[in-house]
Amino acid sequence: MFCPKCGAILVPKKDGDKKIMACSCGYKNRKPEHMEIKEEIEEQKKVEVVEGDETDSLPKTEVECPKCKNKEAHFWTVQTRAGDEPETKFLKCTKCKHTWRDYS
Repeated sequence: MFCPKCGAILVPKKDGDKKIMACSCGYKNRKPEHMEIKEEIEEQKKVEVVEGDETDSLPKTEVECPKCKNKEAHFWTVQTRAGDEPETKFLKCTKCKHTWRDYS
C-alpha cells in the first residue's frame, strides 16, 4: 500500500493495541482494507563442517595451509550469505586437517 498524501510505502506500526499502516509524512490508515499484517522471522542458517573421513571424497586443490605450510587441501563451497553474494570456500589441509575459509 502507498500513502495517498505523498506516495511513499506504508509500513506497519502499533497504535495502542492495534496495528495500523503509517507513513513517515504522518498519514495513518486506521482501517486497512482486507489487509493482514504478518511478521516473519528469518531462520538462522547453520554451516555444516565436514569432519572425519568424509573429506576423502572432496576435490583437492593446490593451496598453502596457514598452519603447517602443506601445499594441498580438500575444498567445498557453502552459500553462507545472501543469494546474490558469492559462496564461501572452505579448505581442509590434507596433512594436519586444519580447516579455514577462503573469501576470494
